[in-house]
Amino acid sequence: MGSAVIIGASGGIGGALADAIEEEGNHERVWRFSRKDGLDLTEEASIATAAEKVAQGPAPSLVIVATGILHDGERGPEKALKELDADWLARVYAINAIGPALVAKHFVPLFPKTGTPTFAALSARVGSIGDNALGGWHGYRASKAALNMMLRNIAIEARRKYERTIVVGLHPGTVDTGLSKPFQGNVAPGSLFAPDRAAMQLLDVLEGLKPHDSGKVFAWDGSEVPF
Repeated sequence: MGSAVIIGASGGIGGALADAIEEEGNHERVWRFSRKDGLDLTEEASIATAAEKVAQGPAPSLVIVATGILHDGERGPEKALKELDADWLARVYAINAIGPALVAKHFVPLFPKTGTPTFAALSARVGSIGDNALGGWHGYRASKAALNMMLRNIAIEARRKYERTIVVGLHPGTVDTGLSKPFQGNVAPGSLFAPDRAAMQLLDVLEGLKPHDSGKVFAWDGSEVPF
């Protein structure tokens, strides 16, 4: 059974994922980490400390990074090049791409050498280069594209150590959380998911994955998101 680890458990999707996993009862323990609990994705030492706690056992068979930043206060996604700001770009990359990669650095080595241990991180369809026909949202798009490449690299390396390890990105759709709140007016009817529904959809996707799916990105409905 092993343990399950949710990074970003104080958020809407992360909290719903942790609740759903606990309710399913398929893991011996569910670890909940967030910035409120001392794990800051921009501070590698805090990630390492969390991994040390989990390493005490049981071994994690599922790690999900349910974090991300799109806007903060008056700062939102850029609509044009003139809005680019180096400090904001660095922060978006730090949370959306670098942080999840560092989580993988410290947690993937804890995976058992049996079963199909899984590492997943919340990505986004707007991070797909092939699917980008609108432009804009420069930092968010680029940071999620960078995350997708990191996940592909991590998948390749993890496969060399244990070929049944699964590493994937997950696009949850538009979920009724603080991240999407300013943009929900543009969402089609029926396409705004409550966090608990989004969590169950993502867990259903993970349950259906096989080792040959590792290194890819999947949407909430199970469809593959192109790079």
